[in-house]
Amino acid sequence: MFDRLRRTFSRFIESVTSAIKEETLGERDVAKLAEDLYLDLVENDVAVDVADAVVAAMKERLPGAKIPRFGDREAAVKKAVYEALYSLLSEVPDVDLEAEVVKRLGAERPLVLMFLGPNGYGKTTTLAKLAYLFKSKGYSSVLAAADTFRAGAREQLEEHGQRLGLRVIGGEYGADPASVAYDAVQHAKARGIPLVLIDTAGRMHTDKNLMQELAKIQRVVEPHYSIFVFDSQLGNEALEIANYYGRYVAIDGMIATKVDSYPKGGSILTFLYVFKKPIYFLGVGQRYNDLAKFNKGEYLAQLLGLAF
Repeated sequence: MFDRLRRTFSRFIESVTSAIKEETLGERDVAKLAEDLYLDLVENDVAVDVADAVVAAMKERLPGAKIPRFGDREAAVKKAVYEALYSLLSEVPDVDLEAEVVKRLGAERPLVLMFLGPNGYGKTTTLAKLAYLFKSKGYSSVLAAADTFRAGAREQLEEHGQRLGLRVIGGEYGADPASVAYDAVQHAKARGIPLVLIDTAGRMHTDKNLMQELAKIQRVVEPHYSIFVFDSQLGNEALEIANYYGRYVAIDGMIATKVDSYPKGGSILTFLYVFKKPIYFLGVGQRYNDLAKFNKGEYLAQLLGLAF
């Protein structure tokens, strides 16, 4: 994963290391090399504003960094680059969603997770992966088929429900999605089921009726977590859609899908910097267990070839 962005930072680190003449990095050398880095970042799905911020961080934090006269100078440069990147994401919390949900289940039941995002991003499959994860920990779920617009949406979720042995609550085509979500929560309360996972519609994101539906679901069931599922391969297009969603509905965190076939890696950095929201998981395949926990420090270390 992220091979192209890793190569971009590898070239930058090699260039900086080669330019070192003293025991500290000079401002002029760093400035020129950081500008060269900019285009490579943009080519790998890092949004323009974010690439500007990365370059500014390198110019600010790398000059004056202590570099040993002897020993592993490249390792020292990597450390300085890591600290510069980490500073950009200092406002982004790392949230272990699995651990947090399990902890909250001790006092709050049912816990409600609402999944947001356009069709085709892998939202329903991601919901099923979370249901599988929590079931493997001993926590059952009710799945709410609150996409009552797209033909086959309920059937798709019911297929996952059958495979996982979980109940799906749905409504007729064209039914009120908020009513479906409410019924699912009431079903869970009545039967002592600890989790409700709500699948939502994802037709054209510019459809204001859709946004009003999603906002109504949030008002009616007050989900504990509203999770935006984005396709990592779409880069800035996915960012624009997420921005649009964010104007109408609350987004607590994100899950990136299709990461296993995404060599660039820049959209992850972009989403973190722009939204200041945690990425909970990465989707890395089609199987139910193809879900990897995300940690921003580990992601940055992976980009730079550092042990974490």
